[in-house]
Amino acid sequence: MSIYAIGDLHLSLACPEKTMEVFRGWQDYQRRLEENWRALVRPEDTVVLAGDSSWAMRLCDAGPDFRFLDSLPGRKLLMKGNHDYWWTTRQKMERFFAAEGLTTLSVLHNNSVEAQGVWLCGSRGWLFEGNQKYDPLIVAREEGRIRRSLEAAPPEGEKLLFLHYPPVYGTQELPEFFGAMADYGVRECFYGHIHGSGAAPALQGEHRGVSLRLISADFLKFMPLLIR
Repeated sequence: MSIYAIGDLHLSLACPEKTMEVFRGWQDYQRRLEENWRALVRPEDTVVLAGDSSWAMRLCDAGPDFRFLDSLPGRKLLMKGNHDYWWTTRQKMERFFAAEGLTTLSVLHNNSVEAQGVWLCGSRGWLFEGNQKYDPLIVAREEGRIRRSLEAAPPEGEKLLFLHYPPVYGTQELPEFFGAMADYGVRECFYGHIHGSGAAPALQGEHRGVSLRLISADFLKFMPLLIR
């Protein structure tokens, strides 16, 4: 069994032109994703989807995208991204998955999931972009969610943290998130959100004792990243 991760698939089977706004220059990206996925991932493997999985505005409209994901091998853990407008409560999403027969999809949010002897933890995080300013209330809320996910894993277990937003980007940093990682012994963190030329200032490597990796789909050339 193996663990893979990829973020920011931006699926939109009902409106494919929406996705092409993000993946300019990538033709047949969904075919590329499916071919790569099937070549790597086995049914017994786990894949973390680090947010922005579907452009759908409502949960009921995301059905085609979820059915596509469900048709691919492996167990998928869905996280919340800034464009996952369909996202609702965990109970509602799990009921929807069950009603639709989507047996390989589950949610990673305020919880942790064991795979390959390690514990997968995750939350959306936050990044102040454009004209946004540092907001201590938002940061405290997101830090709380990160800590709840890490707290859900056994204290002695190895924990991998997945975020949608990068915890450090260019000159911007959220030390609160690194504080949570330090408190729970996190040594590896994977993040998405960043596309195209935006990857240049995205830190990959060690920072504050944590190894960081960017896992946005286009950055990975639509190839799920093997983690374990």
